[in-house]
Amino acid sequence: MRIAAEVNGEPVQADVEPRTLLSDFLRHDLGLTGTHVGCEHGVCGACTVQVDADPIRSCLMFAVQIDGRSVRTVEALADGALHPLQRAFHEAHALQCGFCTAGFLMSLEPFLRDHPEPTEAEVREALAGNLCRCTGYEAIVEAVIAAAREPR
Repeated sequence: MRIAAEVNGEPVQADVEPRTLLSDFLRHDLGLTGTHVGCEHGVCGACTVQVDADPIRSCLMFAVQIDGRSVRTVEALADGALHPLQRAFHEAHALQCGFCTAGFLMSLEPFLRDHPEPTEAEVREALAGNLCRCTGYEAIVEAVIAAAREPR
């Protein structure tokens, strides 16, 4: 099937098999390897990207479903300089192996857009859809709260 979409602000046209997952299309066809594939069941959140500004699990969406839509991956988060959330993750040591980090960032960036002054409880709720086996989440919570305090 022929699709036309916007990926990270750039127009993309491609022929894709109807069963191709969005995660595979991004990684294998477009070379956007920041989108990680963990569980392939939508549970871990590592593959989270934004479709029309909303976080979605790219392992649960077919590439044909982005036809006419806008997709944003972690590669587009920094715009010449680190995004405040990326900087906060770095400063708070909120990542270790980094496998889950892109999914966290792509989930949390829209969360902060909608919750500019989140409470710790709201941050923890927002993190519920992303799994990390390394950090214990405390540093991630601290990073999100610190990023929320940073002027935009």
